[in-house]
Amino acid sequence: MLKEERQAYIIKQINLHNKVLSSDLSTELNVSEDTVRRDLNELAESGKIIKVYGGALSKSFHYPFTEKETYAKDSKKEIAKKALSLIKDEMVLLVGGGTTMIEIARMVPKNLRATFFTVSPLVALELVENSNINVILLGGQLSPNAHISVGSMVVNQLSEIHVDLCFLGTNGLSLEAGISDSDMEVVQVKKAMLKAAKRTAIVSIAEKLDSVQKMKVCNLSAINYLVTDLDPSDPALEGYSKYVELL
Repeated sequence: MLKEERQAYIIKQINLHNKVLSSDLSTELNVSEDTVRRDLNELAESGKIIKVYGGALSKSFHYPFTEKETYAKDSKKEIAKKALSLIKDEMVLLVGGGTTMIEIARMVPKNLRATFFTVSPLVALELVENSNINVILLGGQLSPNAHISVGSMVVNQLSEIHVDLCFLGTNGLSLEAGISDSDMEVVQVKKAMLKAAKRTAIVSIAEKLDSVQKMKVCNLSAINYLVTDLDPSDPALEGYSKYVELL
């Protein structure tokens, strides 16, 4: 694989999953970690990614208020429109973090009356602009990678609430492995969010379909809705329709 092809693959994986590890990229690309580190350094120097110890982070995720940096923005807007069809007046909702969740928050109708719990300060800032919405930010240690509250404090708070609907993003989504992630602390928060909700919707761009991360959040059977940028009749979603309602 040429360096340009290798670096294009790296950028795509970072944008899809927010964070990648040099060791994982080395295995996937069948090159040495030194080669991967050189690629990451070049991409960071050109301003395409954020280099961190052991890997890299997505600029799309870490600068969500910069419109031009958001990866697959049109797809995420389409997902947000579909997700909002699940929300009714007077609902109590729980939402996670990420750029798709920010798009949902931006599109919440001004006349909607609802209560939103969130573990994301960035999502909370968007939601609070709507004067009809009651916004409750669940606090804890702020993850520098995921930009959400993590740790025992937020898990305990989640154990004390019961919501009508939860919106969750995901880093991995497959028929066999279900919902998965690459960060153990984030996984624990997502599991607590699932327990707090009567119904849960996973929101994800279609590019993440059939991808698997190292740590499992739940089986597809634990999810009620899957909201993607594809039409529900798309062949790529055929297997998923056996487990969840597609939007």
